[in-house]
Amino acid sequence: MQNIQQVVAFAAAARNGSFAKAARELSQTPSTIAKSIGRLESQLGVKLFHRTTRQVSLTADGQQLFSQCQRILDEVELLRSAAAGARGEPSGLLRIEAPLTYGKRVVLPVLAKLLERHPRLRIDARLSDQVSDVIREGLDAAIRTGTLGDSRLVARQIGQQSLVVCASPAYLERHGTPRIPADLGQHQCLLFRMPSSGRDRPWQFRIDGDIVEVQPESRLRLGDGEALVDAAIAGLGIAQVPDYMVADAHGAGRVVEVLSEFRAPPIPISVVYPTSRMLPPRVRVLIDALSERGAAKLRIRLG
Repeated sequence: MQNIQQVVAFAAAARNGSFAKAARELSQTPSTIAKSIGRLESQLGVKLFHRTTRQVSLTADGQQLFSQCQRILDEVELLRSAAAGARGEPSGLLRIEAPLTYGKRVVLPVLAKLLERHPRLRIDARLSDQVSDVIREGLDAAIRTGTLGDSRLVARQIGQQSLVVCASPAYLERHGTPRIPADLGQHQCLLFRMPSSGRDRPWQFRIDGDIVEVQPESRLRLGDGEALVDAAIAGLGIAQVPDYMVADAHGAGRVVEVLSEFRAPPIPISVVYPTSRMLPPRVRVLIDALSERGAAKLRIRLG
């Protein structure tokens, strides 16, 4: 058990990049965390952290250990639950990452219900448009859109999003309504700068049965989807955004969809998680809750 406690201390410090933050997470003192990690390093014969006065960072050996220890801790947690007669009851810290706006509008309400149902569950939700390495960051799960390429992860589709081209009624009254994608060259287009690459996200259309990407010229680009919607509402131009971002504004008549007949096929939204023989209950209930929400939304649309 002592060795497990050392691994727990190591994983907490690796996630937080700080012995002090790890100590707060585990309700211990920083010196206790440092001693546990020091003993673990002595036993393994490797250095796990680069230490400075302000922070710690993983060495190459530390990164390798961290990528493996979450699976070990998950299996230990399952064994503890079984021994206590609480098999299947979600508990412990659920670590999840989701895109900023989707996280706020879709994921957070699901997490709130999970906390209400499962009093032994704690959640660390990271909402950001940056895409992290799930395994290296020690995440239990993450929400991803589009094609998924990391073979180390299991993916389960929980929904989909359509990209909607929209503008305010005032803008369209001043500048006219585009009838085909080629007309966008005569309009002020609002672009989304992808935080992961710093590049502009190309617009997508279905034209004559093919998916075509268009890169409009723009005088305004933003790195936040909600700000992009606000700019469209303010009449600054035409934007292409996911449907869930603009649903409220569209329903209130503050924006109007254009070029709807050229709308590209929906993009899948998936929850991804590391492959594991034993899926911790806290992850299983998250996946089930997100899947149920996606199925309910689909039933509403079909109805």
